[in-house]
Amino acid sequence: MARRLLQLYTGLVLYGVSTAMFVRANLGADPWNVFHLGVARIFSLNIGMVMIVVGALVLLLWIPLRQKPGLGTISNVIVLGLAADAALALMPPIESMVMRSILLLAAIFVNAIATGMYIGAGFGSGPRDGLMTGINARTGWSVRSVRTAIELTVLLVGWLMGGTFGVGTVLYALAIGPLIQLCLPWFSIRSSQKTPQVEPTVVP
Repeated sequence: MARRLLQLYTGLVLYGVSTAMFVRANLGADPWNVFHLGVARIFSLNIGMVMIVVGALVLLLWIPLRQKPGLGTISNVIVLGLAADAALALMPPIESMVMRSILLLAAIFVNAIATGMYIGAGFGSGPRDGLMTGINARTGWSVRSVRTAIELTVLLVGWLMGGTFGVGTVLYALAIGPLIQLCLPWFSIRSSQKTPQVEPTVVP
């Protein structure tokens, strides 16, 4: 249990750090963070606060979908935003395109590792993943279709609000699935319950 908790919170913190890395690279973020950045720009809020508020609002959508949150779900809502804001406070803006490009690539790898860690700990999916699986369970639509619809929606809305869309968004979309498939077995902890095999948000 101690190992699982350590892995859960390390993964969530690293996910928040990867969000800060995407922001400082300023070359495009994953769809949900394009949305977060757009909301932050419109309302002049820290991205971490936006992540917490959006996570909580998405969690409310679990109620009609009859999804049940776990420790990992609640922790996801809180820890990701706090970690992202803390990392941004410690990470100065970067001007060099070379360094920004390196930071972007590192952000994608850190995000994949973080996702493998928190999912592998087996404490429940994040709010956004739960929204996807809940809609799938209630409607019978395929996970791929639901995920694509959700992410295209938040990407478009975030971009219209001024969120950062760029080469990083495309690279993330292409690379994150294979990378998480590679990382998840490293962190899957065997227990009496199977680790939920939830596709990561293309996203704590």
